[in-house]
Amino acid sequence: MSETINESLLIKKAIAGDPTSFSELVNLHQLFLYNLALRAVSNQQEAQDISQETFIRAWRSIKNFRSESSFRTWLSRILMNLCYDRYPRLQRDYQSLSIEEEEFDLPVPNRMDQYVDQEELYRFVHEQLQSLPEVYRLVLSMRFQQELSYQEIAEIMDMPIGTVKTTIYRAKAQLKERFLSHQEVSLWIA
Repeated sequence: MSETINESLLIKKAIAGDPTSFSELVNLHQLFLYNLALRAVSNQQEAQDISQETFIRAWRSIKNFRSESSFRTWLSRILMNLCYDRYPRLQRDYQSLSIEEEEFDLPVPNRMDQYVDQEELYRFVHEQLQSLPEVYRLVLSMRFQQELSYQEIAEIMDMPIGTVKTTIYRAKAQLKERFLSHQEVSLWIA
């Protein structure tokens, strides 16, 4: 709770023009934004540039922050707009997703006890994640690594919650299909 109060105080001071408070906000959110950018663009240098540009733009427009969403969501939205500007294909991929409002629940394997080499499995899973379309990697990262809610992802991506759910479902379905089609991985999933 004190972290939220502290962040609120930092935001108020930053809006009033205090660069030290804004610098503290940068420290609180820089790793999150870098990871989000990295998932979107899959390039470390580009991710660094985009996350830095996000903070520059945020500082310039901090007086426009209205607290209608969290500060992190506001920063993430700035970041995603920068990603869209640099990678128009990314935005086209998001816009091409169909909007479906139903809830999805994909069965997840509950055991992998036949698997012997964890490092090999990790490498395989990482390769499969990296080979997914950018939109799928990004929403999976936000949902499962960053632990964002569907609502937060929808706000950041500027898409309906139903589309977020559909995108996550399709990404998980593609991963499951790849896992099941890979002979060795099929043996791991009991």
